[in-house]
This record gives sequence, structure tokens and C-alpha cells, in this order.
Amino acid sequence: MTLHASLCLVLHNHQPIGNFDGVFEQAYQDSYLPFLDVFEPYEKLRISLHTSGPLMIWLAERHPEYLDRVRMLVDVGRIEIIGGPQYEPILTMLPSRDRIGQIQAYSAWLERNLGAAPSGMWMPERVWESSLTSDLVDAGISYTVLDDFHFRAAGLEDSELSSYYLTEDDGRILKIFPGSEHLRYTIPFQPASETIDYCREVAEKSPGAILTFGDDGEKFGTWPDTKSHVYDDGWLRSFFDALTDNADWLQTATLGQAVQQFTARGKIYLPDCSYREMTEWALPVKAQALFEDVVHSFEDHQRWKDLKSFVRGGYWRNFKTKYDETNEMYARMMNVSKRLVEAEEAGADAGELSVIRDHLYRGQCNCPYWHGAFGGIYLPHLRNAIFNHLIEADTQLDQVMNLEQPAVQATAEDYNFDGLQEIRLSNNQLCAWLAPARGGRLYELDIRTIGHNLLATLQRRPENYHQKVLNGPSNDEEDVASIHDRVVFKQEDLDQRLHYDAYPRKSLMDHFYDDQATLDSVANGQAMERGDFVDLPYETKLRRGSDRVQVQMRRDGNAWGIPITITKAVTMAAGSNRLLLTYLLENLPPEKPLHFAIEMNFAGMPAGADDRYFSDIEGHSLGQLGTPLDLSKVHGLSLSDRWLGMDVALAIDRPSGIWAFPVETVSQSEAGFELVHQSVCVQPHWFVSGDADGRWSVEIEMTTACEEQIETLSEEEVIRL
Repeated sequence: MTLHASLCLVLHNHQPIGNFDGVFEQAYQDSYLPFLDVFEPYEKLRISLHTSGPLMIWLAERHPEYLDRVRMLVDVGRIEIIGGPQYEPILTMLPSRDRIGQIQAYSAWLERNLGAAPSGMWMPERVWESSLTSDLVDAGISYTVLDDFHFRAAGLEDSELSSYYLTEDDGRILKIFPGSEHLRYTIPFQPASETIDYCREVAEKSPGAILTFGDDGEKFGTWPDTKSHVYDDGWLRSFFDALTDNADWLQTATLGQAVQQFTARGKIYLPDCSYREMTEWALPVKAQALFEDVVHSFEDHQRWKDLKSFVRGGYWRNFKTKYDETNEMYARMMNVSKRLVEAEEAGADAGELSVIRDHLYRGQCNCPYWHGAFGGIYLPHLRNAIFNHLIEADTQLDQVMNLEQPAVQATAEDYNFDGLQEIRLSNNQLCAWLAPARGGRLYELDIRTIGHNLLATLQRRPENYHQKVLNGPSNDEEDVASIHDRVVFKQEDLDQRLHYDAYPRKSLMDHFYDDQATLDSVANGQAMERGDFVDLPYETKLRRGSDRVQVQMRRDGNAWGIPITITKAVTMAAGSNRLLLTYLLENLPPEKPLHFAIEMNFAGMPAGADDRYFSDIEGHSLGQLGTPLDLSKVHGLSLSDRWLGMDVALAIDRPSGIWAFPVETVSQSEAGFELVHQSVCVQPHWFVSGDADGRWSVEIEMTTACEEQIETLSEEEVIRL
């Protein structure tokens, strides 16, 4: 029998919303451009190319000459343009309307700008649920690529993975190619001959086989050490030479050509899944460690090959439970999507809604919603970008619905899908989100004029890979390694920087500490919590005045076993850039002062730069925002970020101690383990004693000022307890 096989090479080039311009440019110079330079002369080779919307729009603006070259290769049939959702969201995270809308929006863009009407699409992170079938088909998609891991999880054997399959949902038919995990690890990390030998082995067992490689284009130059390996050392040329030399039996084909030339092997219904590594990353930390231990224990067993197909980890949606911050972004996104539908139904202007929809879609970009081998949710600039677009969409929705006048609103709803009610306070300057059932915390504070969430923070939490940090970096090796195998430290002494938080890094977190608690013990997460106010429910009342609203929260709890009542209130006035925070403590013991602190966190204000700094109330600089502060008997503190054009000032009506320190995480990225500044924690603290009635109170005025603001707001009256 004549040896014959087809190889579908599918490249996925992507940069996320919010990534730095220099990162885009470096990836272009290291990966996208040199790959095209090497590929062009090999006239018999064909590939399918997916370029995500954020990257494609950047290329159109910065390097239109690159797209001109791609367009020419499309015209002669050497490149097939693959579509997908415009801003690379995880589709299972979106409501059906946004799945279809994102795909159709990008298909329309590609047709307008490249003359390509895609029939195939790239599935972001290959996260799959069967309900996607109907939405993809309704959006005009005929075929896509997942991993062979999905197919093995459905019970197929290796010999059955040498073609594409049909799947169905609600009577709609979609074609799915199984991308080879084996090829993902040989290309480009092993000699080209190994890939050719593997393809020959498959072709000998399954004549006419279709093998599919689908993976990141950045592994051809942007991933660590790959540029020299792929281009300087000539790996890519040797690979293309090998394909050319073996073209008598192994032809490259686009996905579209494979669909036209060959029939599907059969029908399959795939389980909810992603690629193998993603299912492991989605597990809780303890389960992830156990999973790895079990796999390592059994992988040398004689039956492991038979068992392996049925062993997989977790479910992508559980990133929303693994990281509270993921759920916060998701819930915020869903609220904007819901409001957009309401505006459409109310007959708002279609042109204005189109702009808002684009902000919503940008706010759905997947990268900061999860974490694995890449920085993901640990990268503040990516989280900030998501919130920036969602806040802008929310603000513009107020305008099109005629809610932009300097009024103030208070609404209660289960905004974050935890089965409990949260409170939303908003005016044309600020939007504050409070969780009374979670310690009465302030978990989001949007400065609407610049689209910035001051509480886009991240909790320091254990990660499974932290054991690698404690073990130290791996020895240098000559061979290029996959990002999954590298242990590289980008800073020294990372093992000394592993600290964990018992609670999310939010604001209005009410602590009772030991008398001996220090800045260091609080910053390192070692200070003992002696009260039960941080994370337990507060009873809530909403109070409304003619031009202001107040959320009043009360909890009867205890500290050191002593019954204590805390009542705290957050007041927002119409048109104001200030929040008034009022605290009343009752039933304090007369004989024992208690160490009380109010935690606040401020995100998006990085350390290590002279234009991001602390000031005292007289305006004197106290150092960069990464500077630990241990102040005593002060009446306030200011934080400034000149790059954002933002100042946040805290004015306190009684002498206070203030601790301030950077919150930094140790996280994994494709370049190695790194220390990342997440937020600045500020904790005013006091030794509180009650008056004759056992009462103690404090008022803190938080003012946010942006350079864009030209109106000076007058002092307001406030509702006092």
C-alpha cells in the first residue's frame, strides 16, 4: 500500500488586550516576521494561520506591510486565515449572544481587511463544552481544532485519531480536528527528523492519515531560548526542508483543504475538556499536587498507557472558584453584558451601542481570567485592561440610558453570583461595590473618569509550583526546553518572598491584632487575627438623602472573646469624587485597649518608580509606593501615580498609626518565576478604648483626584452615625 499522509500545520499567534506595546513589537520581531520570512520561499508548503483580534488590529496599525505579505499568500492558497472570537475570550465563559457576536465581528473584520471569509476557527485555549457546537455553527463556523486529549477522554484510541470527526448539538454539525499533543512537544523542541519519523509511523498504520499540529506561534521565537534555536540554529529551515524532501508521501494541507478532500472518520461527542495541562492547572492546589503525585507514581506502570487516556484534571470554569479575582472580573463582565441587552431592548442608539459592545468584547479577553504556565491573572496590567474596558462600557451605558447626570444611585443584587446580595453605589465619578456578607468589604472601587479599578488586587495564595521555588532553579542545559519544563528565577531569593494571605486583598477589612503586631508581621501575613469581623456577615441598611446615599453595615461580633459591635458606613454624594468612611465601635472594655486596624488596598499603582509615591498630608514625599511605612500619630496619607494621573488621599479625623507596604506575589510565567507587585496595602490602626459608654469612632475621607478632572468639588455635608 502506498504511503501517504497529510499534515495540517495550524499556528495561533496571540497577544492579549492590555499587553505592552513593546511586547507586541518584540514578539513581531522574534516570531511573526521571521517565521514569514522563512516560510515564504517554500512554495509547496501550506499552513492555517490564526492571529487573534488584539494582535491583528495592532499589526494593521503598526505593520501593514506584514499583512500585505500574508494577503498575497492567502491569494495563492498557501495560507488559510482561521477566524475565532475577536478578542480571544474563553467561549464557555460567555453568554451565547456574546459568543456568536465575537465570532461574527472578527469574521467581518477579516473579510473587510484581508478579503478572507473564514470557515474555520481557533478555539481559545481549546476549552470545550458541547453547547458551543450550536453557537459556532450559528456564527458561520464549519470546523475547528481541539486536542487529541479531548478525543482520548471520549474513549478513542491513538489509531482512531488520524482524521477529523463530526460532532452535533441541536441538529447543527461541526467538524473537529484532533491536534496532536505529541507534535506539540516535538515541534520545535526536537530535531525535525523526529516529527517526520512520527508522521511516517502514523501513516504506516493509517494510510491517508491527517495529522494536525495546532499550537502557539510564539514558540517559534518568543518563548525563552527559541529564537536562537528556531532561526539562528536553523531549526525551522531544517523542518521545512524535511517536509519538502518527504513531499512524495507527506503533504502539508490547510484545514479547509483537508475538509474538502477527505470525509470525516465518524461522529463523536466530546466531554467538557481542554488540553491536558489546562485541566491540571484548573484544579485546587492540594488536588493538583495529589494529581501530579498519583500520575508520577503510575506512569511507569505497565498498564499506564491504557489508563492514561482516562486520567484528567479539572474543569476550566473552576478558575472562578480557585481565584476570587477571576470571578470578580467575570461577574463584572456579565453585568455589563446584561446591561447592554437592556439598552438594546430600550431602543438606545445602535451606533453608540456598537462602541460599547467593542469595549465589552475587549473586556472578555481570556488571559487574565486564569493562570497556568503563563502569568495570566498574576499580571496586573492585564487585569487593569479588562477592568478599564468594562468600566468604560458601564459608564457609556449610563450615558446612553440618560443616567450620566450627577445623581447617585444605590442598588442591591447578587452581583458576583455567590447567592448573597452585594451593594453597588455609583455617581458620575465613582462606582463602589460592597459585600456585606463578606465582612462588609469594599471589593471594587472604580474611578470612572480614567476607567480604573482601585481594587483590582490579588491575594497572595499558595500555588503548586511554589515547591519548585523552594527547591531552587534547575541547572543550565544546552537543549532548548518547553516552558512546561523550565525552572528559572527572574529575581534572587524568591523563596524568601513567599507569603500568603488569609483573606482577599480588599478594603474596609476590619482587624483586631495582638498588641505586639508589627508592620513586618502584618505584611508577611503572620499577625494573628483576634476578631471575627474580617470575613463574616454584617447586617445592612441603605439610607438615602436627596443627593447622597449611605450603606450602613453592623456586626455583633467579638475580639479576644469580648462581645463588640462594629457599625461602619460608606457615604457617596452626587457628583463627588469622595467616599466618607465612618466607624463606630461599641461595648469596648474600659480596662483593656484593643489593637484595631482597617485594611485598605490600592491596585494599579506600581512600586519601583519615582512618579509613584507616598505623601503626608502636607504634601511631603515619603518615598516610592514600594516603600514600607510605619507612621505614628498622623492624620492621613496620600498615594500618587503620575503615569495614571491619579491621587488617592486618606484624611483621618483622629491621630492614627499607619502601616503601608507593597503586596507582592511569586508567580510562574513562560520566562520563569518572578516577583510581581500587585497592590499597596494601607492599614490605619489604633489602640482603642471606649468612652464612658464604651464607644469609639473614627471618620476617614477617601478622595480620588485625576488630572483630567477640572471641576473643584465643594465640601459636602455627610450623613453621620
